[in-house]
Amino acid sequence: MSDLLHKDSLFSSEALENETELIPLITAEDEEQMNAETTPPELPILPLRNTVLFPGVVIPITVGRDRSIRLIQDVYRGTKALGVVSQMDSQIEEPRPEDLNKVGTIATIIRMLRMPDGSTTAIIQGKKRFEVLEMVNTEPYFTARVKEFEEIRPAKDDKSFQALVSSLKDMALEIIKQSPHIPTEAQFAIKNIDSPSFLVNFISSNMNAEVAEKQKMLEVADLRERASLLLAHMTKELQMLQMKNEIQNKVRFEVDRQQREYFLHQQMKTIQDELGGNPIEQEIEEMRLQATKKKWTKKVGDIFEKELAKLQRMNPAGAEFSVQHNYVQLLLELPWGEYSNDDFDLKKAQKILDRDHFGLEKVKERIIEHLAVLKLKADMKAPILCLYGPPGVGKTSLGKSMAEALGRKYVRMSLGGLHDEAEIRGHRKTYIGAMPGRLMQNLKKAGTSNPLFVLDEIDKVSRSAQGDPASALLEVLDPEQNNAFHDNFVDVDYDLSRVMFVATANSLSSIHPALRDRMEIIEVNGYTQEEKIEIAKRHLLPKQYTENGIKPKQLKLGAGLLEAIIDQYTDESGVRTLEKRIAKLVRFRAKQIALKQKYSVTINVDDLVKIFGPSHARDKYQGNDVAGVVTGLAWTPTGGDILFIETSITKGEGKLTLTGNLGDVMKESAVIALEYIKAHSEIIGLDADVFKRWNVHVHVPEGATPKDGPSAGIAMLTSIASAFTQQKVRKFVAMTGEITLRGRVLPVGGIKEKILAAKRAGIKEIILSADNRKDIEDIDARYTKGMRFTYVSEMIEVVQHALLKEKVANALKVA
Repeated sequence: MSDLLHKDSLFSSEALENETELIPLITAEDEEQMNAETTPPELPILPLRNTVLFPGVVIPITVGRDRSIRLIQDVYRGTKALGVVSQMDSQIEEPRPEDLNKVGTIATIIRMLRMPDGSTTAIIQGKKRFEVLEMVNTEPYFTARVKEFEEIRPAKDDKSFQALVSSLKDMALEIIKQSPHIPTEAQFAIKNIDSPSFLVNFISSNMNAEVAEKQKMLEVADLRERASLLLAHMTKELQMLQMKNEIQNKVRFEVDRQQREYFLHQQMKTIQDELGGNPIEQEIEEMRLQATKKKWTKKVGDIFEKELAKLQRMNPAGAEFSVQHNYVQLLLELPWGEYSNDDFDLKKAQKILDRDHFGLEKVKERIIEHLAVLKLKADMKAPILCLYGPPGVGKTSLGKSMAEALGRKYVRMSLGGLHDEAEIRGHRKTYIGAMPGRLMQNLKKAGTSNPLFVLDEIDKVSRSAQGDPASALLEVLDPEQNNAFHDNFVDVDYDLSRVMFVATANSLSSIHPALRDRMEIIEVNGYTQEEKIEIAKRHLLPKQYTENGIKPKQLKLGAGLLEAIIDQYTDESGVRTLEKRIAKLVRFRAKQIALKQKYSVTINVDDLVKIFGPSHARDKYQGNDVAGVVTGLAWTPTGGDILFIETSITKGEGKLTLTGNLGDVMKESAVIALEYIKAHSEIIGLDADVFKRWNVHVHVPEGATPKDGPSAGIAMLTSIASAFTQQKVRKFVAMTGEITLRGRVLPVGGIKEKILAAKRAGIKEIILSADNRKDIEDIDARYTKGMRFTYVSEMIEVVQHALLKEKVANALKVA
């Protein structure tokens, strides 16, 4: 509710200060007398702009329009009765008949006052409602033909209506109590109203609502309905008042608390000054002194001074002080312009790389190339390298060796599972708990602006609702952009162009294409058995001796022991599992020594079952005694592997069934293989109609493992051809290649890993696309030793070479 006296926009309450006690509240008898009065057929109409007059209510109005002044003067001299109607739009200065509402209130002028400024104020009281039928005159003021507006009232003994009126009164009293702008005297007025109708009119007139809403209530004929609408409005208003008061109380409490803290802080500052200086001021002076020793640019220096001055002005007890303090501290701790000197001794660098890693010649060669160029051209931009290969081949540890060879600080940042862009770019310092990105944090730890950064597992970065970290890395890993890297927390461009980034990945397919384009991909392949033996002897075994407190003279490896461990107890491209097996071996000896058991210094192959348990079953070549079984080669993120394609045929209607958890591409390869054999049945010496009489079932074992990719195409072709002809497949042969409906054999990837997998499985010959010949020639001869390669271009060549004339035992008669 607003002030008890509503008025139009020109009304001044001060002018009536001494008159308000003359405004009466009507009784039930007065109301009955008003309703009993007859409604004249015509009335002069006074338009009101900003309010609505209700029956029984007294309001002052200031009259400003000439037409309205004339009407007030005429009525006051005569009958003193007039019709009051509100305007639909209060902005209209000179309303027309159509701008006025149709329902209004008959009013009498109680008093007229001449104000000091020359304007006229009239105090009017509403009597009863009327409805405008038509306007009779517009000059000198509006005159209208009217009729009485009938009101529907509930019975006097209606209990529910009495409860409704009681609720209205209680609600009005509560609003007066809650509102600071309504005088407490208003409570007496509400309590002294005994007429339900006048109570509704009085509250409606004084409620805090728009003119249109008040007019809507005036036009409701049913008193019960009008009271219900009023109660609903007042309920909302009370809720708004309570929320507003609650907010104001909270704000007032917060302001009081801040003022108290400020005074306490000022007292504490005075005490500290008396005791010998303010520690905050001392710390700020120390920061200013440290800043003089920094090698940053003038722009960064100016920003630091500005932020330090801002920190000095802050209240140490405030929430923002710690954020600002952390920010200034970070600016000081970042290694602006601090660079370590690169070691350009190429021979020494080569020795370090050879000492820590066996093999990996291409990677070492690329690092030495970079050093050589850096030696000749000191301001060369650092390259972005990506070491890509299966797990356990030494990608991450290679980064550490590179840092030592270069004489740079080593920083490793794991990106596995990273899904928040703020981890790279940092948070804006406006947030509570804001922190810089991990790049800036690691640079601070490194203490130089040119460390070697290993971005480990860059292929495991994922995107989420918090942004795409891979996209944020685009700026970091672009030599043309990273000289002005922008961290949201630091909010100052930082030069990363002299940082050497080395990323590691198991799979290139999951790396963002734009990110992959920015990096120089160096493939780190798996190791041959010979290389694994050398790595075990040079690195893994000495490391385990040291970690487990065993001396070399206490443990010697028998002949062929490492070969047996690699062959029977590991199945990987790298050496991680091999290191675990060697660690188990050394711990076994440590236990014997600690328990003072008798032991032989040398551990032989026969002891492995006792130490490791039975050797695990691994995929080996399984012979050619069954028709339709062909050995294929697959690439996985953990290295190469072999897989078996099994085809069986049964009497039926030519249906093709595919099982083994195959992906869409692999399923399509099987369909292409079968359709090609149907179209070229003469290759295998069969009639085309035979395929309508036999169902074909192609299965790839290990059904729990998902499989996909096109490289099993020629293996599926050979498997289906062998099943229909019941001919044996050539012994110790594996194959890999994509097929087409035209009969072409296309090249595939992962050749080196597939060769290593074939060697582990005892394969002697590999059939592959002629376009893969260049991949074989790129591979070191150590990897291909003992293998024979057959290159094919057409699918016919595969079938002709792979299938023998000899039939399998108990061959089916396919016709």
